[in-house]
Amino acid sequence: MKTLNNHNKLSDEELVEAIVKTNNTLLFEILYDKYAGLVYNKCYGFAKDSDEAKDLTQDVFLKLFVKLASFKGKSKFSTWLYSFTYNHCVNYVTRSTAKKFEKQSVDYKDIENLSEEEEEDNSFLSMKVENLKIALELISPQEKMILLLKYQDNLSIKEIESALEIGESAVKMRIKRAKDKLITVYNDNVK
Repeated sequence: MKTLNNHNKLSDEELVEAIVKTNNTLLFEILYDKYAGLVYNKCYGFAKDSDEAKDLTQDVFLKLFVKLASFKGKSKFSTWLYSFTYNHCVNYVTRSTAKKFEKQSVDYKDIENLSEEEEEDNSFLSMKVENLKIALELISPQEKMILLLKYQDNLSIKEIESALEIGESAVKMRIKRAKDKLITVYNDNVK
């Protein structure tokens, strides 16, 4: 194993492997420092305010330290961490009685700037951005998660497949169903 002096030169995967082997909290701090901002931003999308997002971020990293050995390297660590964070937040929201959120970390302009490939569904793209936030809050956390992975985080189908550990057709079907549900909710409740 590389010495602690060279710890910043380790890849994410090497760093995870070293943490799992040694339970070294100093190495885990490196991982924390690298990804805390990203995890916070994802948690903020599910939180009512910044304090709740900070609590969720701390919860994610506590749980991550315990579950780090479950990372198998089938995807990039950052992709796996996105999924880990989203799953934690979705579980939190599902358990919570408050299903409405005041703030989102989504940059809705990302949804307006979809690639040509995604422009097949004119109903999805013609939604007014200011009303999209309302519609996103009315669909299930799982539907919201897959749409955010695809359109906010710009993950490919392959990356989502790897992160969620489901097949390509399942990813495509979940995205399609989530988009259809969002369109229906938007048309019925927001327009």
